[in-house]
Amino acid sequence: MMGAEKPPALGFAEADELELSSPAGSPAPPPRKMHSLDFEHIGSLAAVAESLSPGSRWGRALTSVRVVIFQARINVLLPFGPLAIMLHYLSGKHQGWVFLFSLIGITPLAERLGYATEQLACYTGPTVGGLLNATFGNATEMIISIYALKNGMIRVVQQSLLGSILSNMLLVLGCAFFAGGLVHSDRDQVFNKASAVVNSGLLLMAVLGLMFPAVLHFTHSEAQYGKSEVALSRFSSCIMLVAYASYLFFQLKSHRSVYSPIGDEEEAIEDEEDEKEITQWEAICWLFILTIWISVLSGYLVDAIQGASDSLNLPVAFISVILLPIVGNAAEHASAIMFAMKNKLDITLGVAIGSSTQISMFVIPFCVVIGWMMGQEMDLNFQLFETATLFITVLVVAFMLQEGTSNYFKGLMLILCYLIVGASFFVHVDPDANEN
Repeated sequence: MMGAEKPPALGFAEADELELSSPAGSPAPPPRKMHSLDFEHIGSLAAVAESLSPGSRWGRALTSVRVVIFQARINVLLPFGPLAIMLHYLSGKHQGWVFLFSLIGITPLAERLGYATEQLACYTGPTVGGLLNATFGNATEMIISIYALKNGMIRVVQQSLLGSILSNMLLVLGCAFFAGGLVHSDRDQVFNKASAVVNSGLLLMAVLGLMFPAVLHFTHSEAQYGKSEVALSRFSSCIMLVAYASYLFFQLKSHRSVYSPIGDEEEAIEDEEDEKEITQWEAICWLFILTIWISVLSGYLVDAIQGASDSLNLPVAFISVILLPIVGNAAEHASAIMFAMKNKLDITLGVAIGSSTQISMFVIPFCVVIGWMMGQEMDLNFQLFETATLFITVLVVAFMLQEGTSNYFKGLMLILCYLIVGASFFVHVDPDANEN
């Protein structure tokens, strides 16, 4: 009929469906419609996949967690931290185990804190990077020291910081020289002698600052007994902080060429600095998280020192000088050996000797100033035994570095010297132990 409406034209897909599914002469079934729910379900899965992609916010967060937490093998020690806290509250009698578990739990946190600092330094200039290394590079020692100062444990602060210097200069540098010398046994390894001499001079200046309060105390030549050495220590600490700030300016700004690596190491350092695995804000967030977690464990660690000394039958001086620095120097120890084996001794010296310089010229004076603000009489009188040990150690290391070369024998001598120092503190009785 002329007025009849024509059926709607079928698309190619619908026509093919009718031809395949409809037998001859039978009425064609209505065309199958795609449900909108399928498209919604597929869209939601795509949105989830897009949110977890490496370029998205959640994807970056997961990548950052994988790189910082799961990539380092040393992080298998992380559960020891919560175990120490649980053991502290479940049983107050096992302070030795609480101390050991806290010590082990802080070790990977200190290593990851150093990693986050290095990643953040990749996004800043050398000046800011140097300041970051000065603060966060020894953040573990500073946090433990502040907690000990808060509890009035001044001798623990002094001995732990002294132990960090001795550990970096003898054990860390000795192991690095020994490992690098074995890998490159056919020749002596070479490093920048000029920067080593400057660091040795700063370490001798630190010994000078520690020696005069001790001499003033033991010669009984104070103008006001008990007050003159504290006043002298605070004045010397301010001078040492000014000297360290001047050293940073000298190293990073005015005389950068003096600290330039030897040979082709400069290109290797640039390649190392360009390896950015996490973003700038991720590095800042990880610094914040790791610092808080180290602060929490440091409180349990400091509280358990005396109990650990009694239960483990170890002198507090041995625990403070030998055991505690192992935590703060975990990152330095591993990286110094790795760079020495790669024949990058300038970086090794920057890690080991540079860290000793930071502690002696920055962390120790900083703790004196912080103790001043807390009302604690923290001073630079480290007693004659500790001051003499530091003085001899600085002299030994200065003689080892004066030629600008290293080998496995020099490393072995430094390690053996550290064993002698450790044995000395094992049989050493702190003269202030009975007074405190």
